[in-house]
Amino acid sequence: MSEALPRLVIMPGLSLASRLDGAVGGKTASAFDRAFGVKTVGELLEHYPRRYARRGELTPIASLPLGEPVTIVAEVVSATERRMQNRRGSLLEVVISDGDGRMSLTFFNQPWRLKDLTPGRRGIFSGKVGEYRRQTQLTNPDYELFDDIEEARVEAEVTARRPIPIYPATSSVPSTLVQKTIALVLDTLGEVDDPLPDDLRARRGLLPARTALEQIHRPESDDDIPPAVATLRMQEAFVLQTALLQQRQFVRALSATKRPAAPGGLLERFDAILPFDLTPDQQTVGAQLAADLVGDWPMSRLVQGEVGSGKTLVALRAMLQVAESGGQSALIAPTEVLAGQHLRSIARMLGPDLAPELMPTLLTGQMPAAERRRAALRVASGQARIVVGTHALLSATTTFADLGFVVVDEQHRFGVDQREALRSKGDSPHTLVLTATPIPRTVAMTVFGDLDVSTIRTMPAGRAGIQSFVAPLAEKPGWFARVWDRVAEEVAQGRQAFVVCAAIDSDQLAADEKTDEPADAPAGASPAAGESNRTRWGVVQVEALLSRLPAFDGIRVQILHGKMPSDEKDAVMQAFARGDVDVLVATTVIEVGVDVPNASTMVILEADRFGVSQLHQLRGRVGRGGLPGLCLLVTEASPGTSSRSRVEAVAATLDGFALAEIDVELRGEGDVLGGAQSGARSSLRLLRVVTDADLITEARAEGERLLADDPALVRHPGLAAALERRVGVEERAALAKS
Repeated sequence: MSEALPRLVIMPGLSLASRLDGAVGGKTASAFDRAFGVKTVGELLEHYPRRYARRGELTPIASLPLGEPVTIVAEVVSATERRMQNRRGSLLEVVISDGDGRMSLTFFNQPWRLKDLTPGRRGIFSGKVGEYRRQTQLTNPDYELFDDIEEARVEAEVTARRPIPIYPATSSVPSTLVQKTIALVLDTLGEVDDPLPDDLRARRGLLPARTALEQIHRPESDDDIPPAVATLRMQEAFVLQTALLQQRQFVRALSATKRPAAPGGLLERFDAILPFDLTPDQQTVGAQLAADLVGDWPMSRLVQGEVGSGKTLVALRAMLQVAESGGQSALIAPTEVLAGQHLRSIARMLGPDLAPELMPTLLTGQMPAAERRRAALRVASGQARIVVGTHALLSATTTFADLGFVVVDEQHRFGVDQREALRSKGDSPHTLVLTATPIPRTVAMTVFGDLDVSTIRTMPAGRAGIQSFVAPLAEKPGWFARVWDRVAEEVAQGRQAFVVCAAIDSDQLAADEKTDEPADAPAGASPAAGESNRTRWGVVQVEALLSRLPAFDGIRVQILHGKMPSDEKDAVMQAFARGDVDVLVATTVIEVGVDVPNASTMVILEADRFGVSQLHQLRGRVGRGGLPGLCLLVTEASPGTSSRSRVEAVAATLDGFALAEIDVELRGEGDVLGGAQSGARSSLRLLRVVTDADLITEARAEGERLLADDPALVRHPGLAAALERRVGVEERAALAKS
């Protein structure tokens, strides 16, 4: 059996905020911390069951996934002990069955288990599914046998009806240990203050908080579970939305330096030299930003828009408005390649008259020391009114004369502490977040609920569009050669192509696949069973392959990846932009911001290894000029798998907003709120942003009403305590930074 829970003298009255090691002992608490990041009683009780089993039901053994921890209900068929041939000791082999299929349990040097594991006994068995001589097996599994019906005749009927919670588990912390630990904590838990207002609970017929926890973890019958889930789901939505609304209140309590545009000033001069008209959405969002910059509190806005929709242009126009009062703007990008691209794009848009006046300056960590010192001096003196950089902007040695505007490109690449480090270099500067990953309404409300959200949907005129095709190598392996012929045909017409790989080399991919995924890993996070023998492609292998293909004689191929020196990366990217390179074989370092109008073709190898949004981002690198784009999604994923579904969804539509909805649905219970996103300790537990859209909307409205009436939560101590637990002292500081 797994670690026995220590016998502790525990005083009644544990609270949800109590440390877990004080409740169950340091060894068990450490195991839960390593496995699930759980540190407090409240976090443990938010580790809800994935599903429920019944003592009378048996788990289909044939469908168990190899290599994954499982928890199953089965019946013992036989148990035999024998001496091991090649080493000292004995081997106990137990065969269990679901009535149809069979699997074995193997125990080393544990003969005493023979008296427990007798034929006919049923129980819960937990372990990692392995295979030996073509039969599935669990080695040294954790188990708990059900009481004999004869021994518990009085309770038999009740026991048979009682659902057994099956928890997300790992090989080191099986479901049975989670169940026992939660039962121990519930037995000693004191009063639980309710985070939901009484009137809201009454209107929706919800349970008291303590009752909901009991019924989700220790239901007496199936009827106990739905009301508990409904209550805890509303609690989660309500606490989260209230936290975000409080953050909005905090921002709006700050005073901001107003940055108005002047008649005939920089912004008007810039608009006059633009060689095209702004799209209607660019005009609308531009007006929103202009109004924010003269508001009473700092701008705190998210602008989302398709790849190539003109988000950078909208941000630049806001930078010019800030610059008119001498203010500086800092744009932080996730990679050096993207930062360099942004700088060149901004300088080109400003033109020969405005660029020298505003002196857009690049500041990155891998610049030569002398060049970096010169750049830092221009920034510190205020001479550079537009600064573009990477994490180097966060350095303590980087100072600004008057930082008035912070632009964060692709926010999901940055943690809140990094963003705050940049914001703290100014006096409550205005903040704009850009994302080319379209966000479903409920995700925006859940992840960015403290920000005003603007959307650019219309695309600039003159785009030729992109055609996307799946190359399904599982069924049609011959298409692999055709992919490279197609690339060569495009290059022969004077065009350029990207080839994207999931890693620098295939050895890295092989190493990644040896990681131990928990039982509740989201679909698509690791290769499906039976697919581990697929061909793996890294940048190194693809470059070698192309050098051997006759069709690529005379075609100039270069590689690009994140581990190359900065100057080398920049040189390769500029050579590709000039047309000196025909085919660029790269990792996802080219995912965002790279703009080469002559690039017509995008090949994504092992496309099933990427998410929907990432595939859409990558595809957006082509079809940017007047040339029609071609995207070939190469995959060996089998038809019907979730991995294949992602790839097919991307090929079926160019609508990034539709894909964003599909992405959330396909990922299911993925981590929608990561620490890097919001600072909150909060992958969603029970909420689902697609199916619970109405609930999230209602929770937000309820939170707004409550905060309007009781902004300090004086009359709602249960909610205040829940906010403190979910968004603790450090995390509340982090939320304030986002």
